[in-house]
Amino acid sequence: MIHLTDAQIDALITIDDAIPALERGFRALSEGNAAVQRRVRTEAAGVKLSTLGAVVPELGVAGAKVYSTISGQFNFSIVLFSTVDGSLLATLDANAITRLRTAATTVVAVRALAKPGARSVAVIGTGVQGRAHALALAAHTKLRSFRIAGLEGTRELAAAVAAAGSTRGIEAGVCDASEAVRGADVIVTATRATGALFDGHAVAPGALVAAIGSSLPHTRELDDTLVARASRIVVELREQAREEAGDLLLAPPGAFDWNDTVELGDVLTGRASGRASDDDIVLYKAVGIGLQDVVLAGLAWQRHLARNATRPLDAVQ
Repeated sequence: MIHLTDAQIDALITIDDAIPALERGFRALSEGNAAVQRRVRTEAAGVKLSTLGAVVPELGVAGAKVYSTISGQFNFSIVLFSTVDGSLLATLDANAITRLRTAATTVVAVRALAKPGARSVAVIGTGVQGRAHALALAAHTKLRSFRIAGLEGTRELAAAVAAAGSTRGIEAGVCDASEAVRGADVIVTATRATGALFDGHAVAPGALVAAIGSSLPHTRELDDTLVARASRIVVELREQAREEAGDLLLAPPGAFDWNDTVELGDVLTGRASGRASDDDIVLYKAVGIGLQDVVLAGLAWQRHLARNATRPLDAVQ
C-alpha cells in the first residue's frame, strides 16, 4: 500500500495535468460514468470531521477525502480504493490536491463560461486559494488585466502575477473590492468572508462571477442583487449546492429558481448552455465536491506507479 505526501504530489502532478483531468472528470459525471458522494460534516467540542468522495471507474478508482477542521484550520487526507477488486490502493495527504483542484476547476469554468474576448479579472482574496487562482488564471486563460483585492499581501500577489505573465503581456494592480469589480469581465471571490464583498449593482453586463470561498450554508460572498441579476447559475453538483452554497441558500425567495441551475459537467458536454448572450451575467458557485479530489488522487497514484516502474492495473491502463 502506497502513501503519498503533499510534497510527492506536488512533484507528480501540476495544474497543467489537473485542468484536463478535471474536465474529463466532470464530463464523466455528466455522462453517468462517475458518481459523487456528498459531503458529510460531524462536529463535537469544536472539532469537525468532514468526508466527501467519488467513484470514477474510468480511472479505476473510488475514494474519499477525510479532513479535520479545528479553529478554522484544515488538514486533508484521501483514501483510494480499486474499482476492479476493491483493494486499498493508497492513502494521500490532500492539502496540495485541495489547493490544486479548486483553482484548476475554476480555470475549466472560466474557459466554458466567460464571454468571448474576456480580458480583465478581479481576484478578491489573497490567501492560499486567492493566490492559486490568480496564478492559474494568468497561466491558463486569455485574461490579461488582473485586479487584486484583499486584506493583506495584495502587492506581493500582484507582483507575482505580473512576473509570471510578463512574456504574455499580463498586467496586475491592486485596488479595493468595489473598484476591482467595476467593468471586470471575470470576478473571482476566494475569501473566508461571511457577508457580501461588494454591491451586485456594480457588476457589468456580461461578467462571469466565480464564487469559490464559501461552502457553508450560513456564509456568503455575494449579495442578493448579484444572485438575482445572474442569467445563469452553474454549480458543480446541484444536490450538494442545495445543502452548502450559502450564496444561494441565503438569497430571498424569488431571487432565482433551483430548477434553472445547471451543473458544470452538463455545460461541458453540451447538455446545458452556459450563457445565451455576451451580456448575460453568469454565476459559477463552487463548494468543492469529492469528484475533484478523487480524480487528482487517482492521477497522482498512476503517476507514482509509472515513475516507480510498477505495472498499473489493467483497468486503468
